[in-house]
Amino acid sequence: MTGNKYNTKYLLSICLISAMGGLLFGYDWVVIGGAKPFYEPFFGISGNPVMQGWAMSCALIGCLAGAALSGWLSDRFGRKNLLILAALIFIFASLGTGAASSFMLFVIFRISGGIGIGLIIGGIVGYLSKGKAIKNEQKKKEIEALLKEKAALEKNAAP
Repeated sequence: MTGNKYNTKYLLSICLISAMGGLLFGYDWVVIGGAKPFYEPFFGISGNPVMQGWAMSCALIGCLAGAALSGWLSDRFGRKNLLILAALIFIFASLGTGAASSFMLFVIFRISGGIGIGLIIGGIVGYLSKGKAIKNEQKKKEIEALLKEKAALEKNAAP
């Protein structure tokens, strides 16, 4: 690969940003699972499986909404601004979830955090798909073909 020069710093930042999107989603699930023995008695939902399930999964509603809105917001404000907005929403929601004094506030902040995660996950796809770190057009096409093939394999592998 002579003649190809990659901006290593930019490429590493792209990798870090994409890893953070997945990390936030997994981190949210791990943290809420670890906090379960503490928030259930605090909010009085220990004996109610429906409310316990809602407390754990309500962030998914926000993730769905955030992912659905991410394309429109990215077009309107730009991918970088979308990622910054999503990070701010996630920080606000994290602080609010920790400070929630009622179950209703807890759920509202969890859904808000889910919106932030959904925006980040949707925004990262758009951010990475531009491939600014890859200057060679042939390499871009090869990577796009590889990603399409990966998506097709994943679609066919789903039960």
